[in-house]
Amino acid sequence: MMEPSVKEYLSILRFEKNLSENTTDAYRSDLSHFLEFITETGISDLNNISAENITDFFYNQRELGIGRSTTARYMSSIKGFFHFLENNHYIEKNPTEKLSPVKKARKLPAVLTFEEIEKILRKPDTTQTCGLRDKAILETLYSSGLRVSELINLRMNDLYFDDEVVRVLGKGSKERIVPIGNSAIYWLKEYFTRSRPHLEKKSKSENFVFLNQKLGTKLSRMAIWKIIQRYAKESGLLKEIHPHTFRHSFATHLLEGGADLRAVQEMLGHADISTTQIYTHVTNKQLKEMTQTRLRKYVFQI
Repeated sequence: MMEPSVKEYLSILRFEKNLSENTTDAYRSDLSHFLEFITETGISDLNNISAENITDFFYNQRELGIGRSTTARYMSSIKGFFHFLENNHYIEKNPTEKLSPVKKARKLPAVLTFEEIEKILRKPDTTQTCGLRDKAILETLYSSGLRVSELINLRMNDLYFDDEVVRVLGKGSKERIVPIGNSAIYWLKEYFTRSRPHLEKKSKSENFVFLNQKLGTKLSRMAIWKIIQRYAKESGLLKEIHPHTFRHSFATHLLEGGADLRAVQEMLGHADISTTQIYTHVTNKQLKEMTQTRLRKYVFQI
């Protein structure tokens, strides 16, 4: 009875729910492991599976060293299967109804040390048109903690150098004002004077700050990713570094320097302060690794 029910459920996921083949295969694997465990306990009828049996399965997974993320996926797969069985009257009672969901372990974001940030910031060749542009990009990312989407959509009239702030349109089209440090302002001004005029194509540039070398249009997300990958590699850093790493580093370094959590929340544009609090854990974890106790000159001092 078990195997035909699983096949029917997977068929519905694949062809009626339009889940991808990879996702369906993941469900198949999860349910296969679960039902193999159940069968080994002597149960051959889906109606005889109890909440205790399912709990035993998860205890077994824990003993095998299965992580919380995988456990959460198992829970989702098993609950979905039993809801299907219940809705189709294949079982009389759903044993997963009272099971508590497994909370996924929240991974600490990867951050760079001050020294690693400096290594990357020193790499662009500011005597070159694109090198100067890249320098301004990196400085802006670290100085303001912008998301990539926010960076590439910056326009010239979003920059208020006299007030040392940037106007940002974040998630949900929510506008916020973010401080920007002196070093970033210096390199942005250099970029506007010596580099951007050579990149600009008035019919395509639409007043965007950072422009594509060939097209004159705003840079893409992938272009920013490639820029950061290039300079991280040239710096000899072995860490996995992406645009969001600069945002994580910005927040962590601010908190390390004594910044108020609420202020960092506002600068990052987080709707919920619990999202920002993850950086306090990063700070505590890396305090022994980071020897400097103050922010660099281009990070806004609170």
